[in-house]
Amino acid sequence: MKIREVEERTPRLVEQLVDVWEASVRATHLFLSANEIAEIKRYVPQALMGVAHLVVAERDDGAPAAFMGVQDGKLEMLFLAPEERGKGLGRQLLEHGIQRYAVESLVVNEQNPQAREFYEHMGFQVFERSDLDEQGNPYPILSMRLLDSLP
Repeated sequence: MKIREVEERTPRLVEQLVDVWEASVRATHLFLSANEIAEIKRYVPQALMGVAHLVVAERDDGAPAAFMGVQDGKLEMLFLAPEERGKGLGRQLLEHGIQRYAVESLVVNEQNPQAREFYEHMGFQVFERSDLDEQGNPYPILSMRLLDSLP
């Protein structure tokens, strides 16, 4: 796997990353309905184009297997193709984000316990809970900080 920051966000790459996003969400966000996933999917290209640092893990053939977005020390997104879960790729990406982009905070859906456990294992701790997600939907969000950055 090659991990690199994307220099040019081409329509083809964005399409591939949306596919990774959708497969990942369908595998991990079991609290979302198919209609809710379809609605959120409409905004994913905009998020991919707007995030300051877009980092992709590419397979040997150049196809994306996972990606993360980072802005101002916050992990904005981290998604892996379902077949890549459990192989250490999420850890590699997050460690890259911490070392290269000073990632020290993130939010995670409370209803995604595997993600929360992963982030806790990586040294993040919940410091705040909200009943609504960032779009105002009734999906509780946990704000987490890297333990080293806690006051």
